[in-house]
Amino acid sequence: MTPAPNLPAGLREAHAHIPSHGRSLSMLNLASCQHSSECLDQLARHARQLDQSESTGGPRAWVLAFGARTEGWTDRRWPSRAEFDRVLGDRACCIMSFDHHAVCANTRALVLAGLREDSPDPPGGVICRDAQSQAPTGVLLESAAYRVWNAAPEPTAAERRDHVRAALRDLAGHGFIEVHDLLSPGWLGPLLAALDDVGELPLSVELFASVSEIELTAERARIWRRDRVRLGGGKLFADGTLNSRTAWMLTPYVDPLPHMPMGKPMVAQGELVAAVRRCERLGLPLATHAIGDGAVRAVLDAIELVACERISGNPGPRVHHRIEHAELIDDSDIPRFARLGVVASVQPCHLLTDIEVLTRSLPDRLGSVLPLRALIDDGCVPGELLVFGSDTPIVRPDPNDSVVAAVSRRRPGMSLEQSIGPAQAITEHEAWAAFGAN
Repeated sequence: MTPAPNLPAGLREAHAHIPSHGRSLSMLNLASCQHSSECLDQLARHARQLDQSESTGGPRAWVLAFGARTEGWTDRRWPSRAEFDRVLGDRACCIMSFDHHAVCANTRALVLAGLREDSPDPPGGVICRDAQSQAPTGVLLESAAYRVWNAAPEPTAAERRDHVRAALRDLAGHGFIEVHDLLSPGWLGPLLAALDDVGELPLSVELFASVSEIELTAERARIWRRDRVRLGGGKLFADGTLNSRTAWMLTPYVDPLPHMPMGKPMVAQGELVAAVRRCERLGLPLATHAIGDGAVRAVLDAIELVACERISGNPGPRVHHRIEHAELIDDSDIPRFARLGVVASVQPCHLLTDIEVLTRSLPDRLGSVLPLRALIDDGCVPGELLVFGSDTPIVRPDPNDSVVAAVSRRRPGMSLEQSIGPAQAITEHEAWAAFGAN
């Protein structure tokens, strides 16, 4: 499929992570793995390459890999910690799941992250344990995953610049002239401004900073703001992901995590309301990660409550808040997007990687997955209240993937019977319009 001729000449990537995407271009990518043993083989081979390149007596680099999608592996399991330790020895190793909400680490990485055998779950995270021994398996979810991942040495300032430049070149090569970076680090705005000042910024960027720092970021943005580098809004997480079973659902998963039948809310309702208010006071939208239908409803409820406050008090300009992902939406909540002026910022390409977990864990909810047809029919105009992105480096930023998913609702080569929610398919023209740049 190719863009229709009457669409904008350039495209907008509405949900990306520029620094992570650039860094991933030089990391070990496990997306092609089909089995845990194949994953271990690739890790061992990469470790041997590091052995050959490292100087004697110098620090040993971590083995960092990404793109693992265990739901698509034939054995559907992470390698055990013992297996990791056997092939990596005392070299720290950490694998990030393709959705960036789970990590699998060896013993050395856990030690360097300060996690002991009896360490409690950190707030907002889960340390997965063996059912019998209660020893950590090496699999960590949500905040626990990032505690280990972030224990690895951070890139230097020069490496960050190289990562960002590589990401921008790659995104521009996919036809994007505008990119939205979600959960932007504080150093990204100044770096992009510096690139723009010397003519090395190939596209425009909107940054969405953590809502916990939104006032400070807005103040600092006065310095680095450019015509093509802007602060787009705040970012908040309401839940986890489907593959980790932490997406917040209205009904239970068929195979939930222990003690989490409907996933894991990452924020209290009062915090959601406060976040909406904080962004509105700055005239900025809040972009909230909400994958499950429970999280989507909670965010809509918060936005509606603040909207009622605005109407009854000092009106002010209307802000178009965003819900990122919205992979499952209850039928009763679909009309609320257009009514409240909320942008559905979705990534249809994720349907292609989530087919296994959807059919296994939520077989009775497949009609609620990415209800694009219903959103459009209820007033979400593609390119305005319905926008597409990829969430790269979660998946590759090729817009054709989202067009295929939005139109056919299945992977190429699959039968029509294997489609996920075929009644929610949209036209190719509508799909490309959702990538339209401002």
